[in-house]
Parts: sequence; structure tokens; C-alpha cells
Amino acid sequence: MSSPRIILLAHGSSDKRWCETFEKLAAPTLASVDNARVGYMELAEPSIDTIIMEGVAEGIAEFTIVPLFLAAGRHLRKDVPAMIEELEKAHGVSIQLAPPIGENPLLGEAIRDVVMLQLDETPA
Repeated sequence: MSSPRIILLAHGSSDKRWCETFEKLAAPTLASVDNARVGYMELAEPSIDTIIMEGVAEGIAEFTIVPLFLAAGRHLRKDVPAMIEELEKAHGVSIQLAPPIGENPLLGEAIRDVVMLQLDETPA
């Protein structure tokens, strides 16, 4: 049995520059985690649906969505679970929704590190 496909989920935007930001942020994960992809909830490709369909074609039946969101707002409480339910029924797959990355204390430490680097680079 293959490992689940990991979907790093971003909201999505019609602005390619916005999407490129998330793709750059995801690059270390994509390089380190086999079977991981960046996907978008709306307004950009690949969508969650596209990634699920590609995975099914490759024989993958389990997926884990890791939201690149700071908090669980309406999208993560209602919209994404409804999308997951629809996709599971349509494709006969199992999809787990992880908590948003903003709930992980490691993100707070990473933000602190970025701020400290910025302070070190600020001219006196």
C-alpha cells in the first residue's frame, strides 16, 4: 500500500505572483516529503480535485490535506470539509484534514526567527 498523498493546501488566487509565494514556501517540503503536492482551494491550479484525480489515476486512495492557513476560519471549518466529503464520495478515497499550520507552535518560532534576522539586518 502506498503512503498517503500530502496536499499542502493554499487558498488560491488568480494572481500568479500570489501562487508563486506559496510554491516557494512549499519547496523545501516538496523536496523532502515524497508524494507531496501544492494544491489550491479555488482560483488556481492544481485544485484539490485535480490532485485527487491524478492520485487516483496513480493508484493512491489516501490523502492528507495540510492547510497553509494561519487559523481555522470558515473555509477550514465548513468549505474544505464539504469539499472533502464530496471528493471522497466522487472518487472513493479517504481524505484526512490536518490542523492549519498556524496552530503549530513551530510556526511561531519560525516567525520569531525571521523577525530576529530582520532586526539583525536593520541598519543602526
